[in-house]
This record gives sequence, C-alpha cells and structure tokens, in this order.
Amino acid sequence: MAETHAKHHDYHLVNPSPWPVVGALFAFVLAVGLIIWMRSGGGGDGVFYVKGPSVFFIGVLGVLFTMFMWWRDVIKEAHGGDHTPVVQLHLRYGMILFIASEVMFFVAWFWAYFDAALFPAAVHPLDITGPGGAVEAGKEIIGMVDRDKLFGGHWPPKPNEAFRGTFDPWGLPLVNTLILLTSGTTVTWAHHALLNNDRRGLVWGLLVTVVLGILFTACQAYEYAHAGFNFAGHMYGSTFFMATGFHGAHVIIGTLFLTVCLLRALKGHFTPKQHFGFEAAAWYWHFVDVVWLFLFMCIYVWGAGTPLAH
Repeated sequence: MAETHAKHHDYHLVNPSPWPVVGALFAFVLAVGLIIWMRSGGGGDGVFYVKGPSVFFIGVLGVLFTMFMWWRDVIKEAHGGDHTPVVQLHLRYGMILFIASEVMFFVAWFWAYFDAALFPAAVHPLDITGPGGAVEAGKEIIGMVDRDKLFGGHWPPKPNEAFRGTFDPWGLPLVNTLILLTSGTTVTWAHHALLNNDRRGLVWGLLVTVVLGILFTACQAYEYAHAGFNFAGHMYGSTFFMATGFHGAHVIIGTLFLTVCLLRALKGHFTPKQHFGFEAAAWYWHFVDVVWLFLFMCIYVWGAGTPLAH
C-alpha cells in the first residue's frame, strides 16, 4: 500500500493551496480600489460611498500577506526535499521568463522617451473621439498637438518656467551608477562565496549589497527632490519619472528580495547545491543593474541638455 503512494519521478506535485484564490481575490480588491480612487479624482468618495484609497490599501496588504505566506510554503517545500534538480531547473525557467517580461515592461518606457526625443517637432492629431471612434457629442476637432511649440523643436526642451534644466550626468547620476555597479560585484561575491560554502563571505556580500541598494534609493530620492521639473504637465518630466521611477521601484523590490536572502543565509537555509532563492534574487539584481546602465546612457548622458542651475 505504501508503495502505491511512493513517488517514482523527479517532479513535484504541489499540495492543495489556498493562496492562488486568496491572491486573486485581493488583487481584484486592489484593482477595484484603484479604479474608484482614480475615478474620484484622487479624493476619497467613490462608488457606493466606498473610499477608493481604503479599498486599494486593503488590497495591497492582502497581496503582500499572500506573497509572504505563499513564499513561506515554497521555502518549506525546498527544505522538505521537493525541489529536485528537475524542479530547480523549471524554477529557473520561470525566473528567466519573468525577467524577460520585465525587459518588455521597460521597453515601453524607453519607447515613450525616444518617441519624444527623436521627434520633438512631430505633429499629432488631438484625440477627442469617444468609444468606437465616434466624435463625442458637442465636441469638434479643434486642432493638432504640435510638439514644436511645446519643445522648441529639439530635445530636451529649452529651460522655461516648467522646465528649469536637466541633471548633470557626471554628478549624482554617475555616483548612483557606481553605487549600483558596485552592488552587482558584491552580490556576485556573495554568490561565489556560497558556491564555495563560505558562509561568512555570503553574509557579508549580501549585507554590503543591501546597504548599497538602500544608498542608491536615498540618492535617487535626493535627486528627485532637487529636480528642475515636475511629473505633471510636462512630457520630459513624465517620461523621465516613469522610466527612472519604475526602476527605483525595482531597486526597492530587489533590496527587499536580497534582505530576505540575507535573513535566510543567517539561518543557514542555502547550500552550495540548493540555493535557487538566492540565485533568483541575484539574477533580478543584475537585471536592475543593466536597466540602470541603459537609463544612464540614454536619458542622463545622451539626453543631456542645459544643466539645472543651483
């Protein structure tokens, strides 16, 4: 009878789990709260007297709770011997596909930036059509959006009241680049220490990487506070903050990822042959490094204009 239930393959058939359903439910709550919040114009009152921000943050907390519990179960599976070499290979495939999707995510923001940068004098029709392409009642097509009038025919725009200048790429942006590149070397140091069963090197490498990630975020926050432009009402500001801001969010996520790995390393969870959690975090961090290099070269260096006067 025991032989009937014995596993004769290298694959892991997961036990029934509530987290996919719970995660989908809270993701739905998050989306509904965000929609209500936006439809109320950033205020509080929304549909059926439900405040959008409250619903949104309930959904966020629920998603975070689901992530914590689900990943806790995955760690238990790893310690239980369920992550065989075949399972680890498939986990790596999943991480590779996830990073590929993140690459395409950033392609959208680079596309928006280069569309404005390469065609600063382009003319676009003003879109005031309603659903199905029909012109909304009581409205007429009143003209075209002329970027030449907005940007002066070149990119970045000339300094004005709404745009006082770009960042000097060889100042704080260069410092931030060096910080992030250094963090890429320290996480590699930690990886090689783990492969050689050097626990001390693993912990120190992760600790230094986490500190550098926090330092990068602090420097970027300082940079944002001293920007010569805002997000709203200006195309340069919107493209700049969307691209660099989402990268900053990824740095924060990666820092949390590596912090969890540091705590697990202190508990002795990783071995030279089984450490997919750390490997996934290292891959994610290297992806963040590469994206920043492209941002630095394209937006800060190639797109440099009149430096902001302090």
